[in-house]
Amino acid sequence: MRYLADAYIMGALRRGRPVEQFLGPIGAPGRRGVAYVEVRSTKASYGVYLHALEDVGGENLCDLVKFPPLSDGEDEEFGRLVATTKEPATALACAEEATGAARWRWVNENLVHDEYSDFVRAARPADRSPDGHTRPTSAADFEMPPR
Repeated sequence: MRYLADAYIMGALRRGRPVEQFLGPIGAPGRRGVAYVEVRSTKASYGVYLHALEDVGGENLCDLVKFPPLSDGEDEEFGRLVATTKEPATALACAEEATGAARWRWVNENLVHDEYSDFVRAARPADRSPDGHTRPTSAADFEMPPR
């Protein structure tokens, strides 16, 4: 199974491993983009990072870390820090509230590329994930949070 149960999410974060979630398409007509959210641990806290990228991939290019940022700012290359918390459960709640992520759709690091690949193979549906679940509305209308 691709998606992590709560115990596995918390275990990964406590071991210093990030968890990620593909949010879907974003951007304006003529400038197609995709977003994903990442929760990762730092030395004393957990950071929530939002990645907004140009959708330049296809069936043979699904590695989201190679996509250019959707924003023109250089600081967007590694994602924008949305929140920092002391507890992993709070970080997940912040990620879900800020981006519309769903608790049951978190994956281990790098599996977000598989989520993108499914999205491409499903002809980039705007309103639902490739497995038929409705996308969060906040991801579809997503804008980078202000600094």
